[in-house]
Amino acid sequence: MARIGEQAAPVTTRDALARGRLRASLVPDLLVDARRIANTVISGWHGRRRKGVGENFWQFRPYVDGEAISRIDWRRSARDDQHTFVRDREWEAAHTIWLWADPSPSMLYKSAGATVSKESRALVLVLAMAELLSRSGERIAWPGLSDPFTARNGAERLATILAQAADVPARPELLSIRRFSDVVVASDFLDPVEETMEWLDVLARHGVRAHLIEIADPAEETFPYSGRTEFVDPETQQKFTAGRAESLSQEYRRLYIARREALSSWCMRLGWSYTVNHTDRLASEALVRLHMALSGGIGQGGGQ
Repeated sequence: MARIGEQAAPVTTRDALARGRLRASLVPDLLVDARRIANTVISGWHGRRRKGVGENFWQFRPYVDGEAISRIDWRRSARDDQHTFVRDREWEAAHTIWLWADPSPSMLYKSAGATVSKESRALVLVLAMAELLSRSGERIAWPGLSDPFTARNGAERLATILAQAADVPARPELLSIRRFSDVVVASDFLDPVEETMEWLDVLARHGVRAHLIEIADPAEETFPYSGRTEFVDPETQQKFTAGRAESLSQEYRRLYIARREALSSWCMRLGWSYTVNHTDRLASEALVRLHMALSGGIGQGGGQ
């Protein structure tokens, strides 16, 4: 029978950045259909602005009896005959969004039914997110490769960091990430569930909020194999030959979905989000769900 899937060549960061920008440009239109959250994008990616201790001006508002007179803005008040105004400053938090895409060999898989490899989709999502977060003035970083930074060209800077990295670790460096941070992890999460939970548990212990994006190839989920089929482990190159591959499909799909449900339930208990994005669907669909999760709508997981 014809080959259903194969390993793709690693995607160049430059190409992924171009596609990431394209996906990012589609997000505002998609947000109109996804609970009309385009206003959130305009006012700030997280909608985190509120009054508090900070250096940046936020708003003028009428003075309320009992407030300290020192807070009154006399210049603004002089322009109004009826009201006295207070100058509020914007609340600021030490907050960073850490972005990471799985570089492991299993991510290079691409079936005939997919439009891109899993590695390509993960990089596009991360760079598109970097583009959108940078527009909103958020701090971003890649764990183990960069310190947090704020820049209008955040996606380009992140792409340059990745292109110049001598080696991208198979697992991200998470020990240095502390509270008031979000971590976006794009991976196929095909390792045993216990292993995935173990290396992400440090985030839960540090009070960090994580957002897992499972990148799934349609063939991995549906198992469309039949007859004599040779399977190759992309990590170890070990081979397994099935005489009648279709006889494995039912048990395979049960285990595949059980892995996803276990991870999704674990994330929900921690207050994290879990999103599924198939490589035969639009990357922008995952960006919409991720936006809602970053904005506080935890529990969006399981979306297709």
